[in-house]
Amino acid sequence: MPAQQTISSFLYDCLAKEGITEIFGVPGDYNFALLDELESYSGIRFVDNRNELNAGYAADGYAHVAGLSAMITTFGVGELSASNAVAGAYSEHIPLIHIVGSPAFSMQEAGTKAHHTLMNGDYSVFLRMHQEITCYAVKITPENAAEEIPKAIASAVRERKPVYLDIPQDTATTRIETPGIQQELSYMSDELVVQETAQLMKEAIDQAEKAVLLVDIFTSRYHMENIILQLAEHLNIPTAQMMQGKSGFNEQHPLYIGIYAGAFGSQQVRDYVENADLIITAGLLESDFNMAKFTADLPAEKRIDIQPQEISIQNKARYNTVVEEVIDALTLMECRTFEQIGYLPSFYDFPSENYSERLLAETYYPIIQKLLQPKDIVVVETGTFSYGLPHVRLPENTLFISQGSWQSIGYALPAAFGAELAAPGRRVLLFMGDGSFQLTAQELSAMAEQNLKPVIFFLNNKGYTVERYLNTENTHARYNDIPHWDYMQLVKSFYPAAETVSVSTSTEFEEAVARIGQNDTLHFIEMNVDDQMDAPIHLKRLREFAEGSSS
Repeated sequence: MPAQQTISSFLYDCLAKEGITEIFGVPGDYNFALLDELESYSGIRFVDNRNELNAGYAADGYAHVAGLSAMITTFGVGELSASNAVAGAYSEHIPLIHIVGSPAFSMQEAGTKAHHTLMNGDYSVFLRMHQEITCYAVKITPENAAEEIPKAIASAVRERKPVYLDIPQDTATTRIETPGIQQELSYMSDELVVQETAQLMKEAIDQAEKAVLLVDIFTSRYHMENIILQLAEHLNIPTAQMMQGKSGFNEQHPLYIGIYAGAFGSQQVRDYVENADLIITAGLLESDFNMAKFTADLPAEKRIDIQPQEISIQNKARYNTVVEEVIDALTLMECRTFEQIGYLPSFYDFPSENYSERLLAETYYPIIQKLLQPKDIVVVETGTFSYGLPHVRLPENTLFISQGSWQSIGYALPAAFGAELAAPGRRVLLFMGDGSFQLTAQELSAMAEQNLKPVIFFLNNKGYTVERYLNTENTHARYNDIPHWDYMQLVKSFYPAAETVSVSTSTEFEEAVARIGQNDTLHFIEMNVDDQMDAPIHLKRLREFAEGSSS
């Protein structure tokens, strides 16, 4: 006989089944019923953020590690505060369950002019807004809860995008009969389609003299890392990653050759990729950032494109199929194999020939590369770091988190908070600049509350240097300057036990790095750069390209 339980407890059962042990958010009167149930629920705890936007960023970072996340906000003011983070999760393909506590259903039916509304009696306006930035949005009722809650969660998992659940406060406490949580059935391809696709891939591979595999963002977003590694090893194919593909392939693997970033990255990697007569792309995203302002030369006629739900072959044939089944079939076939070329040196593999005792990108990136350890989680803010750190070679099993598509500054600090909560046994390294920090600095308070201990590399270049680079017409615009904060004092006020140090030279930076781990607390290393236009090589080349385009 079906069991009876409240709708909110059924929701938490569904989330617990997916492995969620924390839910982020901010309390508000319309979500009290949800939070009261959660406070007594065993197995999931509520993590209180300093604002709803930060809660969304934290949930995003958590999902990178755990595969799925959830947050609870209140109606109107809370959910709209979080909506930037939800849109970012949509852009970046991050599965996030956004749960909104809304006014009682009786108030909604009556069109009551209640606080947090637009005072026009329209209680579905925010749901309609979220239909544009989620893959599924629904108002939960006692009649649809048992069906719609699992359906929404399954949509987030399948589509790798956020979903939206509007739960009125009286609905949350309503008891319903729940038939038990059903496992979603996995999709199986047509065997003839699988074999035909594998055979056409084999024919293209066998005809190639020189081939390369390019791993990109959807490889990791859709958990295709193992099947793509299987393909790479079967073909013995040299493998590169796109900028947003970091974490999709083991950078210590003998087949790995480096990052392909069009005109702005390694010239050796570029030459190899662009001179190949067959390019196999895995999870490719053809965006301006990822394709290096579209200087990346990847003609569709030379490509086998492997996407999560389809494979296209040299712009001639396209098949909707399960990628794992096709690659499994291909690895049973005897295919041409290729010659390993080994790792092609990147910008930061060796100490700079132009070593500077002044702290400069050319000098500090090699130091950063040396300090990374296997299983680290590297969280990178949008800014100069997001153009430099993708070129740093990662140790094995390192997770790289950054927003290459949405690029919302301030994201990384709360995202690091969420990532560390999802992986308490792993070291989290956060790389961010002063401009971004001023947007979400208060989340250090949440880190202190949870006793988290990330290592924060804080680049102080007195403003929005990345914007100075991108605006070739007005490089030194005053709007890219920011007020000076006493960052050491601020961090201590939020996190009194933090280990803080401010460095201005390469020697001081190396000494600060050497002390990491000696004190079991949060480490905050302020990196003071006196040249406001100091930047990684990738960004310098991008600016040269932009100057040439605008001249």
